[in-house]
Amino acid sequence: MSNLVVRSLTGGVFVAILLGSIFWNEIAATGVLSVFFLLGINEFNSLFKGHEQISLNSSVNMLFGVSIFTLLILALFNVIPSVFSLAIIPFMFIMNATELWRKEKNPIQNMAVSTFGLIYLIIPFFLMIYLNYTDQLRHGEETFFPLLAGFFLLVWTNDTFAYLTGMMIGKHKLFERISPKKTWEGTIGGAIFTILVGYIISLCTVQDDTILWVIAGVVIAPFATIGDLLESQIKRSLGIKDSGNILPGHGGILDRFDAALFAIPIFATWTYIFYNFYN
Repeated sequence: MSNLVVRSLTGGVFVAILLGSIFWNEIAATGVLSVFFLLGINEFNSLFKGHEQISLNSSVNMLFGVSIFTLLILALFNVIPSVFSLAIIPFMFIMNATELWRKEKNPIQNMAVSTFGLIYLIIPFFLMIYLNYTDQLRHGEETFFPLLAGFFLLVWTNDTFAYLTGMMIGKHKLFERISPKKTWEGTIGGAIFTILVGYIISLCTVQDDTILWVIAGVVIAPFATIGDLLESQIKRSLGIKDSGNILPGHGGILDRFDAALFAIPIFATWTYIFYNFYN
């Protein structure tokens, strides 16, 4: 019971901070998401401490990760010319070139994991900020339901109801090798409720966004599940239960954002198609 209370309190604070910043303004949301990104990249590097074959240069990865992320954000907010964001390409190559001086026994693995870590975190977190920023620009001062808030509600709905449905009627394992507790019944139940919540969100908007949110539920549910499974595979391959302990009862930042990291590119693509070719 005490663990349930801790988990509930942590989850409540996390949701309040994240959704509160999104509903406040794009600057607040950018700040909060940037902090989560920093915590996430530090957490990712920490996963490989003491690994027998992989030795990451955490300080270099953090330096280049933060530099690339900062360039993208500054270009998005027109603080610097967008052409400067092209510097991320040589930055990635320079980061990998530092392996020349480290003299580690598995440089290829180190470079592969370091590059994957930046892609895994920079692209999704930037897309969250980009989506929220362009959404604010599109609607201006009018009252609307932020796309990013709806996205997170759908991701959380899928996770929650997949768990509850699986716990009640789950019998057939979805991916037992990676996540023994996930079932097909839970996955289908999570998807159904995600689509339903998407429809409910559309009723809360002033625009005619029913198709936007219902299809969002359709695409988010499977990709959020894949994101969860992907992070589970990473942790299982490393022999760890949680990616961190910064969120009591929930684990780490990667545990909390695992589904969102994989689903946000799909959601961002769908919203772009909707607003530019459908709506």
